[in-house]
Amino acid sequence: MFDSKTGQLTIKTLPVFEPLLQPTRYKGIWGGRGSGKSHFFAELVVDEHVSSRGMRTLCVREVLKSLKESAKLLIEDKIQALGVGHLFEVQKDRIKDIYGGFILFEGMQDHNAESIKSFEGFDRCWVEEAQTLSERSLALLRPTIRKSGSEIWFSWNPRRKTDAVDAFLRQPKPGNAIVVESNWRDNDWFPEELEAERQLDLRRFPERYDHIWEGGYAKAFEGAYFAKLLNDAKAEGRIGLVSADPLLPVRAFFDIGGSGAQADAMAIWLVQWVGQQIRVLDYIEGVGQVLAYYVHELRARKVNPICYLPHDGINANNITGKRYRDHLEEAGFDAFTIPNQGRGAAMMRIEAVRRILPSCWFNEKTTEAGRDALGYYHERRDENRNVGLGPAHDWSSNASDALGLMAICYEGPDEPETIDELFGRRHRHTPPTRSEMTGY
Repeated sequence: MFDSKTGQLTIKTLPVFEPLLQPTRYKGIWGGRGSGKSHFFAELVVDEHVSSRGMRTLCVREVLKSLKESAKLLIEDKIQALGVGHLFEVQKDRIKDIYGGFILFEGMQDHNAESIKSFEGFDRCWVEEAQTLSERSLALLRPTIRKSGSEIWFSWNPRRKTDAVDAFLRQPKPGNAIVVESNWRDNDWFPEELEAERQLDLRRFPERYDHIWEGGYAKAFEGAYFAKLLNDAKAEGRIGLVSADPLLPVRAFFDIGGSGAQADAMAIWLVQWVGQQIRVLDYIEGVGQVLAYYVHELRARKVNPICYLPHDGINANNITGKRYRDHLEEAGFDAFTIPNQGRGAAMMRIEAVRRILPSCWFNEKTTEAGRDALGYYHERRDENRNVGLGPAHDWSSNASDALGLMAICYEGPDEPETIDELFGRRHRHTPPTRSEMTGY
């Protein structure tokens, strides 16, 4: 609280946040709901404006549609709760202190390389919901906050390892950064209402509990198609060390992306069918890479896989003019193109994956990125009508479509024909699909 005689503000700090009281260029808190990370930074903003003269603080999000989405209300509440309302003037778009300092609230997507320069003289920058911060925004922000002694703070609930903030502060963190993990158990003031919510999620929504409450990466989404089946695989010990059988072929199932930074990802699963098991050995993904990159990745694994491409495998590559399948064949791989399954193909693939996942054994280390995508792959919904709109097309789609292609092609040992018998080992322009041969 504020001591009017000394002009000092005393704030009780949770032990987990005490390292962040030391000056350093970057400060970060990551964790799940109820950890107190936003409350800590909001209090730190107020404290620094009370103890310093002319402090300038910038609070940013990647997208800020209105001030209601910003930390403005939380900071206003902290000002009142700490008894320093007489030291601040709350205005419509900012908060000013009586010492000449102020706090602004901005969305990074609203700025470019020129407009961001207006923040060069700021002392502090707090990035809220930093998991949504783009690589572009991080690259703009870091050199902009350049004043001597300036600091940039990040608070976030992790989403993916590849998110800009995670790649910057956790893999590994810079030497001039203090980064702490904080979750509900670290919060001495964790309210009973939130504890009831946590217990409810633990019982009813175990697939997403780790992300929401424990700061784990988002591996499941509401309406996720495969999250429960992946949890079952983990519980049953089917995610671990999985090796290839040297006597059986390895098969590579593709979802084709493109070249250029804005292209969809290319996703490839390397799989073996071994008796009743489907051994998922490896996963390859890239964005904007030329096909030679994936040829190199396949060769590096020294398995010489049989390649299965979706229907667009016979499309011409935008750069070379050759078909994707031709490139793979010229590189020495056997390659087949699977025609489109027609209307309802996406749901056909989803149901096929659901059918075969109980038979899948995943090599843990090499398939992590692909499994993350499978667990997140989910349905789009019209909330107004409460109806499903089919699979959402996002970062998880490509891995899921590639595994869906495998599931469509798969024939178990008890089936009357195998995929090799259906296709033969001859190169055809458009080999018959499983559905064409079997009627399924």
